[in-house]
Amino acid sequence: MKKGPESGTCMLAAPGSLVELDPDTNSSNGTSAREKDVLPSPRELENVPVKTSTETSRKKLCGYLNKLGIKGPIKTWKSRWFFYDENKCHLLYYRTAQDINPLGSIDLSSASFDCKMENGEGVFEIRTPSRAFTLKAISKQAMMYWLQQLQMRRWEFCNTQSRFPVGSSQLVNEPLAGRTNVVDNEDFLPLVKTPTEAVGLKAASLPAPQTSTALQNISLKHPWTEIQNTVYNICGSKQLWGSNGNVFSFDEFQEHPENVDEEQEAEGAVKEGTLEDGRMGPRLNWIRKARWMNSGFPGSEELLREKNSVDKVSVLQQQILTLTEEVKSQKELVKLLHKALEAAQQEKRVSNMYLTATEDKDRLELVRHKVRQIADLTSRLEALEQEKKELEQILTLRDSHIQELKEHVQLLMEKNHAKQEVIMTLTEQMARELSDPLQEANTITVETLYKQQEEIEHLKDDIDAYKTQNQFLNSEIHQVTRLWTSVAENEKALLMKCACLQARNCQMESKYLTVLRKLQEAVPGLPSSHAELVKNLIQEALQWDVKEEAEEGFNLNPVSEYDEYGFMTVPDYEIEDWKLLAKIQALEIKSNKLRSQEIVEKPLRDRWNSIGELNPCAELKSLIRSGIPVEHRQRVWRWMVSRHCSPAPGHYQRLLEQSRSTEHPACRQIELDLPRTLTNNKHFSSPTSQLIPRLRRVLLAFSWHNPAIGYCQGLNRLAAVALLVLEDEESAFWCLVYIVENLMPADYYSETLITSQVDQRVFKDFLSEKLPRLMAHFEQYRIDVSLITFNWFLVAFVDSLVSDILLRVWDAFLYEGTKVIFRYALAIFKYNEEEILRIHDSVEIYQYLRFFTRMITDGRKLMNIAFNDLNPFPMKLLRNRRSMHREELEAELCELQQIKAAYVRERAEQEPQDLEEVVSEEEEES
Repeated sequence: MKKGPESGTCMLAAPGSLVELDPDTNSSNGTSAREKDVLPSPRELENVPVKTSTETSRKKLCGYLNKLGIKGPIKTWKSRWFFYDENKCHLLYYRTAQDINPLGSIDLSSASFDCKMENGEGVFEIRTPSRAFTLKAISKQAMMYWLQQLQMRRWEFCNTQSRFPVGSSQLVNEPLAGRTNVVDNEDFLPLVKTPTEAVGLKAASLPAPQTSTALQNISLKHPWTEIQNTVYNICGSKQLWGSNGNVFSFDEFQEHPENVDEEQEAEGAVKEGTLEDGRMGPRLNWIRKARWMNSGFPGSEELLREKNSVDKVSVLQQQILTLTEEVKSQKELVKLLHKALEAAQQEKRVSNMYLTATEDKDRLELVRHKVRQIADLTSRLEALEQEKKELEQILTLRDSHIQELKEHVQLLMEKNHAKQEVIMTLTEQMARELSDPLQEANTITVETLYKQQEEIEHLKDDIDAYKTQNQFLNSEIHQVTRLWTSVAENEKALLMKCACLQARNCQMESKYLTVLRKLQEAVPGLPSSHAELVKNLIQEALQWDVKEEAEEGFNLNPVSEYDEYGFMTVPDYEIEDWKLLAKIQALEIKSNKLRSQEIVEKPLRDRWNSIGELNPCAELKSLIRSGIPVEHRQRVWRWMVSRHCSPAPGHYQRLLEQSRSTEHPACRQIELDLPRTLTNNKHFSSPTSQLIPRLRRVLLAFSWHNPAIGYCQGLNRLAAVALLVLEDEESAFWCLVYIVENLMPADYYSETLITSQVDQRVFKDFLSEKLPRLMAHFEQYRIDVSLITFNWFLVAFVDSLVSDILLRVWDAFLYEGTKVIFRYALAIFKYNEEEILRIHDSVEIYQYLRFFTRMITDGRKLMNIAFNDLNPFPMKLLRNRRSMHREELEAELCELQQIKAAYVRERAEQEPQDLEEVVSEEEEES
């Protein structure tokens, strides 16, 4: 069914039904025969006399309606200002009556109207060939008025188009109102009372209907138009303030029409200037903008009428607040538009991918991705609904709590009121008692006044005496403070001097013992008298006790028998020749501590005290390489372990339960290794030590945690060091897991120890590059360095270095990884390179390498060699070397397996022949 001016059809609506006229339709379309007889045809309409604009005062059809948003992220009713364009038969709609550019238009020439009661009161639809528009008036009366007026205006437009085609010159030269031949629709359709509160130009002066949120009424489909209207409104407001209340200054519009007729005449004059293409010219826009702005802002009329400057300022402030709210809403609009644009761009990219996909499986994958997104959004929606329910419950609880608080406040107010009544009663009683002057005078006698005066005089004398005494004491305290400061400075200087002297003394004693050791080595070549003298001197040196020496004289930093973690400071060597070496080592440790106490250790400790929250950075890395103080080491180790290994709650306890219920195959080996763990530490030296059961539980839990490794010799020493520092056995367990599974490469503690063997080959390569002279010396005497260094890498130098240096190595090892072990292994050989090069016997070299790590007492020197002298030391090079040597080692092991298999097959083939020979020999003998 065609609609519009071409077929000559028009739409009419009665106040309870919607009628759609068409000559070709029958009674099934809902139109009664009586209505068909009453409605005139287009040919009859042409013969009806036309009422000119002077005869009929035409009212502009405009007003506020709610429009249902169909597209966009916000789907809700939005308030729009609708204006009927008579030249084009279009219904234009704006966001507010003050906007200059429309958000869109509805072509009524070929549209149909519909209103259904089930949609709600005031809701009607306008259906065009392209889409349907759902509108809502404030009441049923307003809806019927709009439907009737729209149908009447369209009749006028249809008859005008049939009489005067679009291209005729008469349409351009004559006013539209004078050319139309219109049926008197007011006589044909039932009259509907005009709702002046929502329709007409007067409705533009009323404030726009408010929405629940600032952004709800903003059009997301027309962002550019919204921004233009906002800028235009702001610019118009500025002109309003600057031109004494006039929004725009036009010479031809200095006076506004005071009544409706003048206003209609002004608009009719403007309509004569309409462009040929149906668009309103700039002049019309400016005039309408001026009229709407003047009607939309009541403050402009007040500025013209009010003479008082205070009233003008208040009106301007009100306008400023209104514009400020408008700017805020526009900012929110821009943000929302940004989000909508990002979502649209993302949707566009996905659609392009779907359209450009060449195969069905690619499109299917995109569809699956969308399905997954929908499932994700559904789950998020469910989570939000659950959160909403929880918030409602919380709100209910808070309401009940507020009610209780109100009741409590009411009780307190009643209590306070009662107290105020008591206070008022007591105040009145006191006022009555003090009202009699004679009674007040009798309470104070002359004798009492005399005694009080004497007492005041005595107190004044005491105050003067105390002031004099206080001044004297202050001067004495000042002098004593100066003397104390001077003595403290002198004491500090003497302590520094004493520390330097003790360090020198320790160095001299160490050198003396070193000379005695050299003489001890040369005893077989000395005369008997000299040999006896050397033995006596060594015996006297061994009988010297550090504790007795400390009690006899002043000692700044005495060397105790055990350090903070229970390690022996002076090793108890069973070999007689090494006891002198232990004394030398103790003196060297004491000397280094005395020299570095004030220069290095104290500033380093101050830097650690200034660090609050730990974060990975270059400064923290430098501090950890320098060594972590004892009071901070446990906290820093826990932080380093937790960064890479997240402890699972209850996991350690479950492993302990499993170890109690089921015996692990490695349990026997663990029991054998427990007495051999850290024998130089007092916490593990005895089978009854408290840490032995805790170490057993840690090792058993790890064997169940990592069945691929179970237990390997060396893990006991790693776990023991972790227990000493962290103290908590669960923390020690996770530290062991972190070392084995995160720091060390895979298969480092497997049955074949293949990665450990690879590291030995890599270390030999680095030793040849960094220390070529020493490596050549080892090759000359056929020294296999891996016999010494294999244990270093397996247990990270435990039982090889003194405790102070060992823990500094572990500090850097836990933070940086296995590269630190390579650095310190090379630094140890660099530290003793000259001593090793002076030995020219393979047996003596092996003997020296067995204990030479114990002779390293200067941890600062070793650290500088490891992190400064051996640079550069890239981790990428280490990984490449490991992969290369692993391939070589795996090839060798494969070849060895093949040789072994061939040997087994050969032995299996030879066994029957050997048995036949043995049988034949026995037969011959018999």
